[in-house]
Amino acid sequence: QVQLVESGGGSVETGGSLKLSCVASGDTDTITAIGWYRQAAGKQREVVAAISGRITNYGDSVKGRVTLSRDTAKNILYLQMNSLKPEDTAVYYCSALTNAGEGYWGQGIQVTVSS
Repeated sequence: QVQLVESGGGSVETGGSLKLSCVASGDTDTITAIGWYRQAAGKQREVVAAISGRITNYGDSVKGRVTLSRDTAKNILYLQMNSLKPEDTAVYYCSALTNAGEGYWGQGIQVTVSS
């Protein structure tokens, strides 16, 4: 099993920045893909950024404003978010997929961007 714990959320003003962290533990060597998703109130969950192997994909709504990085030695996934907008307000989730096809989610962390 894999455990994911997010941190770094909070409230910022429009144009501000936040850096989210996701610490993975457990069977981390089985992870084949890992990324960040978000869900705004009343909307479906959507991908923010995810990495699988050497390929990183970004959601269209955040391209150019966010950067995904990872510290593989510490099993930490980072999401640097810049030029934040009110529409970025959501609960952000870290998610991982293992080589057995099992999906894991963190508890989620709130990001609020005020206008």
